Amino acid sequence: MYEIVRRHLGKVVAGAAMAVTGTAVAVAVTLPGSAGADEAPRGSAAATGSTVSGAQGGTGTEGQTDGQAPGPAALASAPPEGEKGVGTDPLTDDELKRAEALAMTQPSPGLRPGVPSGTAQRNAEGGRGPQRLGTELADPMPGESAGSPRRAQVRFYDYGRDELITKTVNLDTGKVEQSGAQRGVQPSAHPEELRAALELILADPLSKGVKEDYKDATGQELTSTDQLWFNGDVYRTYREAHVPAALAKCGEHRCLRLVTKVKNGSWIDTRGLIVDLSARTVTRVG
Repeated sequence: MYEIVRRHLGKVVAGAAMAVTGTAVAVAVTLPGSAGADEAPRGSAAATGSTVSGAQGGTGTEGQTDGQAPGPAALASAPPEGEKGVGTDPLTDDELKRAEALAMTQPSPGLRPGVPSGTAQRNAEGGRGPQRLGTELADPMPGESAGSPRRAQVRFYDYGRDELITKTVNLDTGKVEQSGAQRGVQPSAHPEELRAALELILADPLSKGVKEDYKDATGQELTSTDQLWFNGDVYRTYREAHVPAALAKCGEHRCLRLVTKVKNGSWIDTRGLIVDLSARTVTRVG
């Protein structure tokens, strides 16, 4: 009798081990092998979801009936966003749009009055107007108490003068209260700047190898930035062992380095191509 019970217990233990191993294999099979363009990136920010039930310490059978697999999880809708936030709430979409519009049109205390002929503000594509970089809730002024006005800090980059422009907008009064311009300051790149940099790469003869790699991977010609997933950031010369003479002004100029890949496919190496967006040139490094 003892021998029978021992053999029975051995089968149970072995069966449990096989079940655990099988679960691990099943989970591994469901994981993606490579990131694709439709998988949230800039860098850009990624969002992931779990497909494994019972991950919160339950039995793993919650939500299942009659052995059926559970259906897709239902996500709760975000609460409606008001036109105006309260206190230290993040800026609402309406506040973001209003702050950027006010920063573009209102007089700017602290900045040089007037723009000399031939030095109009320019964006990353060379068009008129500064390049937007980002907008965020500004800190309260010193000495202000609860219920103080909400302010937004809006940042632009002027490629016409290679200046970072920062404006503080009072969202209650609609006035630009503070503004300033700095040179040699290079915050992280905006997605619109990354796209403009990739357009310059594809238009340059140095992109020949990139286009060949794309054709090898897909069998198609690479003619548009929409065919690639891309990300990147500012090229910082102080991190480089050797900086070509053509990139000596990076830091004063706005220069970017990109990483790219076929959408839902293989990586294409563009790290050796540095784009000087201020001069609108492409230089190979390494």
